[in-house]
Amino acid sequence: ASQDGAGPSCVTPRAPSSAAGPQAPLEMNLCWNEIKKKSHSLRARLEAFSDHSGKLQVPLQEIIDWLGQKDEELSAQLPLRGDVLLVQQEKETHAAFMEEVKSRGPYIYSVLESAQAFLSQHPFEELEEPTLESKDVSPRHRIQNISRFVWKQANVASELWEKLTARCVDQHRHIERTLEQLLEIKGAMEELSTTLDQAESVRDTWEPIGDLFIDSLPEHIQSTKLFKEELSPMKDGVKVVNDLAHQLAISDVHLCMENSRTLEQINTRWKQLQASINERLKQLQDAHRDFGPGSQHFLSSSVQVPWERAISPNKVPYYINHQAQTTCWDHPKMTELYQTLADLNNIKFSAYRTAMKLRRVQKALRLDMVTLATALEIFNEHDLQPSDRAMDVVEVIHCLTALYERLEEERGILVNVPLCVDMSLNWLLNVFDSGRSGKMRALSFKTGIACLCGTEVKEKFQYLFSQVANAGGLCDQRHLGVLLHEAIQVPRQLGEVAAFGGSNVEPSIRSCFRFSNGKSAIEASQFLEWANLEPQSMVWLAVLHRVAVAEQVKHQTKCSVCRQCPIKGFRYRSLKQFNVDICQTCFLTGRASKGNKLHYPIMEYYTPTTSSENMRDFATTLKNKFRSKQYFSKHPQRGYLPVQSVLEADFSETPASSPMLPHADTHSRIEHFASRLAEMESQSCSFFSDSLSPDDSLDEDQYLLRHSSPITDREPGGSQQVPGSLSMDDKGELERVLAHLEDENRILQGELRRLKWQHDEAVESPTLATGSPESVQDPRNDELLAEARILRQHKSRLETRMQILEDHNKQLESQLHRLRELLLQPPAESEGNGSAASSLASSPHQSEGSQAKEKEHNTPDTETADEVEAKTQEVSMCLEDIMEKLRSAFPNSRGT
Repeated sequence: ASQDGAGPSCVTPRAPSSAAGPQAPLEMNLCWNEIKKKSHSLRARLEAFSDHSGKLQVPLQEIIDWLGQKDEELSAQLPLRGDVLLVQQEKETHAAFMEEVKSRGPYIYSVLESAQAFLSQHPFEELEEPTLESKDVSPRHRIQNISRFVWKQANVASELWEKLTARCVDQHRHIERTLEQLLEIKGAMEELSTTLDQAESVRDTWEPIGDLFIDSLPEHIQSTKLFKEELSPMKDGVKVVNDLAHQLAISDVHLCMENSRTLEQINTRWKQLQASINERLKQLQDAHRDFGPGSQHFLSSSVQVPWERAISPNKVPYYINHQAQTTCWDHPKMTELYQTLADLNNIKFSAYRTAMKLRRVQKALRLDMVTLATALEIFNEHDLQPSDRAMDVVEVIHCLTALYERLEEERGILVNVPLCVDMSLNWLLNVFDSGRSGKMRALSFKTGIACLCGTEVKEKFQYLFSQVANAGGLCDQRHLGVLLHEAIQVPRQLGEVAAFGGSNVEPSIRSCFRFSNGKSAIEASQFLEWANLEPQSMVWLAVLHRVAVAEQVKHQTKCSVCRQCPIKGFRYRSLKQFNVDICQTCFLTGRASKGNKLHYPIMEYYTPTTSSENMRDFATTLKNKFRSKQYFSKHPQRGYLPVQSVLEADFSETPASSPMLPHADTHSRIEHFASRLAEMESQSCSFFSDSLSPDDSLDEDQYLLRHSSPITDREPGGSQQVPGSLSMDDKGELERVLAHLEDENRILQGELRRLKWQHDEAVESPTLATGSPESVQDPRNDELLAEARILRQHKSRLETRMQILEDHNKQLESQLHRLRELLLQPPAESEGNGSAASSLASSPHQSEGSQAKEKEHNTPDTETADEVEAKTQEVSMCLEDIMEKLRSAFPNSRGT
């Protein structure tokens, strides 16, 4: 056993028993001494270790405490304040702080190196948790616990040091970046403030909108736009400043009160400047739109209180009566003008009635003072090509304004430009845009102005033809149809289109192309040749010219009816009676003297007569004295070229009209029926008639006089062919005509039956009466139902007219039968039939009065039937003429 528990026991192997006794104590002493020596060495080493570890633990703890304190000081420097001076101070403070940390670095590194050296000499095992010191802990465990504690202190100090140095660097960068951004913000705000001061000074120099001249509005608009463009960089500058402030806020750097206030003021001033610029530009543009050259504001003075001129969204004007609280499309003056036109309805002849109305419109619009040359200049200045392009209301106003301003310059007269422009626009819209879509074709505009301008009618026709002709000066049927369609809208607006062939221009196209020598296009000279004959569809334009010329003319003679002297305007001289002159009022209204009927030849003068004209008229009157009343009834005079209105073929190229309603086929059949009767009449009468057109038919509403002009001032040529000189060939031709009449009669009977059946179908059709599911979806369903109601209302009257037509058809059959019997019987019997034939002559004349009365009460559904009835009567007259000439063709029958 050992004497000191502190040292290890010495165990030696036992010797043999013979030698163990004397050596055992000696060995025990040696072991003990060795143990004691080791114990003292170990105690010395432990004391030295404790002293060395104690020298490391204290500085390490001091370093840890110091690093913690500096970390707190570093955290206290944040957040930075958004002011350049304060950030610069923070930068200096942080620089001193970094110097202090940097100076402490060598000491910290030396302590950490010593700790590293100590730990390398005294390693420890981290196999178990360290235990608290106690008396039971062995020195070896105590040494490991001390080494473990030093290691922990060294790690904490190293981490704190690295963290502190990294934070110092980051803080330094943050301060540098913040200072840079603050300097940038400060410079940008100073620059923006200067620019805003300059811009606001410019804004303060703006004149009020009301003080600006209208002509200077475009210049101010342009300068305002340029000013806005010049300030576009400021918008980017304000955005940059706001972005920088936002970035600083993200970095927890908030601008100081002064900088925040400055930035807020800059944003506010910029928004106000933008708003003022936009408002100024808007006011200028509104003023330019409402008051500028392209506006309609100047037209507001065209109406007086209580009227107000308003503008619809498509720029079409309309008029508000605040007193009556009503609105209308027509200008108040235009309404008054239309009311005065009603006074002209007592004029019996439609061409003159239309021309008189247009003359009033022309003078009210002051277009009678505008020459075609002036109008062409305006058209060219406003580039109204091509003619089929659409013009809006603003363009029309521009052209009309320039036209009337040019009129003032050229004539040196004072023109109420707003009133004339507004009324001309109103008239053009009524004629070519009655639906008020706000659009019209350039050709429509030019046609309207050309028709009413104060220029020779030949120049008007030349110009209108040039607008539809191609580069080679030729015009095909389609383009001619477009022109005629545009022109016919002028009388259509006055409700007079029916007298000029209606809206269907195909007959006029065919009539014109008879001068083209079979070619597919017509030349200008050929068109003018046709126009000089005053075709039925365009005769109103020539009459308008004569009305304008006749206004200032005085004839030194007395009216035989009202005794007016001198006669002003038109003078009508009878070519049947000597010294009978009638003024235009008496003649056009039908107040002719007794015995001077419409079928007597009358010469119209719109210029003072010359001696040669007086002599010519005297000779003509003397010749007419020897002619019977029947002659004048059979040879009516016309001053225009009639066109035959027939049912058109499928190749029609005229502009599209309104859609055809299903029941309209009834009226189409009636029209076709009437046209076939007219064609039969023309074929049957062409052999004996030498009038201007083979298909003439006398209608009082279309009656025109011969007027004194180079075109029409001539006697009818070859009017009296001797009936007794008919050859056998002529008699054969007559038989062929009669055979053809019989064929036509059969065709007409079939068409009449088919017409009646289709009429009944249209009236009794359940589709029109109740409406099918498909018709409900048709946008024209309402129109169809309305037409069906009208058709039912006039059913009885139309049936009566059809019964009259059947009666006339039967009469025609009887006349044809008697006519064939006349041709086949011996010559001796022909005289006996003369009285029967003469008895047929009374029926047309007896029906004239009733027919004229019925015209006043006709409806759209019965007018066609009336026309058929009239044409049937005309056929009877033609047959009477044939009978008379047949009697003259067989002179032997008179002596037997």
